[in-house]
Amino acid sequence: MDQDQKKRLVAAAALEFVVGDGIVGVGTGSTANCFIDALAGRRGRIRGAVASSEASAIRLRAAGIEVFDLNETGELAVYVDGADEATRERHLVKGGGGALTREKIVAAASARFICVLDDSKVVARLGRFPLPVEVIPLARRQVGRALEDIGGRPVWREGFVTDNGNLILDVHGLDILDPVGLEASLNQITGVVTNGLFARRPADLLLVGSDEGVQRI
Repeated sequence: MDQDQKKRLVAAAALEFVVGDGIVGVGTGSTANCFIDALAGRRGRIRGAVASSEASAIRLRAAGIEVFDLNETGELAVYVDGADEATRERHLVKGGGGALTREKIVAAASARFICVLDDSKVVARLGRFPLPVEVIPLARRQVGRALEDIGGRPVWREGFVTDNGNLILDVHGLDILDPVGLEASLNQITGVVTNGLFARRPADLLLVGSDEGVQRI
């Protein structure tokens, strides 16, 4: 089974957690896109969705699913999104697509966060994938120096601007032993909007696509 097949498998499995006729939180990225495609088959049975990015909002509308602003909906029952890395403790690195801030907001507003991914993304320790950090443009170099001070090698994602009008620094070389602590400390750097560690609010369930089917962690 190839990677795309695994993504479609877990996206379909996530539909089990879409219950009732409410509003679903939807993430960003290739696996989230598979979930949107699967969700399209239920568009008549849900009120709509809250999207974590403009790209996902466009795809949802194209699938005939109404998109709501989170300020209109209050708490969501479920949020479904992928990840760039995940541990068996359900700590994640996200933000390869640049939507980490809105993803973190929608996850925080959801009673349950279901993370869908293929087995290549499951790691013993976070840090293989560069950690995205969203930064106010004025503070790019200042934040970069602070990230170097903690042993990281920040690389500006040139030519990319987030939906919030900010920049991304992808931080290489971090060996993330304490995801919860690092997430909190990075967010205290002046000029950082947020970082791609989802450890203080981890996923509630990982649905992992593998050759054996869908594994639940």
